[in-house]
Amino acid sequence: MSTFCINKQVEFGAGALKRIGELIISYGGTKVLLIVDSFLAKEPLNTHKYIGGFIEESGLKYVTFSDYQGEPSTGHVKNALAVLKENNCDCIVAVGGGSGIDLAKAVAVFAKNESIAWEEIASRQCLERVPLIAISTTSGTGSEATKVMVITNSDTNIKMNPGHPNIIPDVAILDPELTVSLPPNFTAFTGMDALTHAMEAYVSTRASSFSDFYAYESMKIVSKALPLAFANGADIKAREQMAIASYYAGIAFSNASTNLAHAGGRPLGAHFHIPHGLGVALLLPFVIEFGLEVAEERYAKVAIALGADPNLSQQELAKEVVKIVDNYNEKFGIWEAGRKYIPDIKVLLEKTPLIVSDALSGNGILTNPKVPNEEDVTLVFKKLADKLS
Repeated sequence: MSTFCINKQVEFGAGALKRIGELIISYGGTKVLLIVDSFLAKEPLNTHKYIGGFIEESGLKYVTFSDYQGEPSTGHVKNALAVLKENNCDCIVAVGGGSGIDLAKAVAVFAKNESIAWEEIASRQCLERVPLIAISTTSGTGSEATKVMVITNSDTNIKMNPGHPNIIPDVAILDPELTVSLPPNFTAFTGMDALTHAMEAYVSTRASSFSDFYAYESMKIVSKALPLAFANGADIKAREQMAIASYYAGIAFSNASTNLAHAGGRPLGAHFHIPHGLGVALLLPFVIEFGLEVAEERYAKVAIALGADPNLSQQELAKEVVKIVDNYNEKFGIWEAGRKYIPDIKVLLEKTPLIVSDALSGNGILTNPKVPNEEDVTLVFKKLADKLS
């Protein structure tokens, strides 16, 4: 038996953002804490003012919190919570990628559970929070659909990722107009993150019929829409399709888990300051190779979703996935970007033991189709080093 969790409501399509005011009111909100990624709150974007305008049109008030960069920490949660309380906010709207939405999830929980410990969140039978609306400005993280959040402990610098079904935002707003300004490199990074979410969910040992549906559809969409969005960021149809793919992938991995590419991508990103989507994309071909022998049937279906010839044998199709992802990484500049972020391969090899240790202690190892040991993960990173050399 398995449980499948999803948002209560999804607003989708160009202009969906304009409904934000009535959505807030429908969930009982009267004053909003608007959490916005810091770069979105600066000139020339001023996204907080743009969205705030629609909130005010509905007769509501809002205050903005954007004092954070990168992945949120417990310190950021504390500061944002103070702003919420000082201004008597009773609803949260999160705008951005995974960082802003994850921060908002935490604030929403602690606003109703001041004394709860982080490690208690997952085990709470009933977890209250204030109403939460998530507006995604990237098509990759899928955080608007997930029941988990990534928060760094400010004291220990350890990343925590507590999960609970009630953490899923009440409403996800997928407005492709908010993603057209995303440059090609980040379109590629976030798009490959969405693909990795979907693919890892599909081959996960926790996969179910429900997660399979969303994961498979996501992969089909990415294979067609990502090349178009990468080539022309103003292609609103391609952006719309990528928003769907990212959301579907978020639903899939939130319920089935990610695997080794994410377990290894997190510490790789931390050690070399690599954007998350880039980090997982760099590892994905080698992670697929590692699991092919035990998940051949699944990877064969992945290949078909990505456009491979269905007349090939199962073994040929499974191997084709590695080639397809390698081609994506070449076409979308992933390998080139990896060489820029990791210019000295000797440093990567020196740090590999520590990165491997971090990867093995993270989430996604036990749900990999083939559970890796230290030697296996080390080989994945050595293959990456060879590729970037």
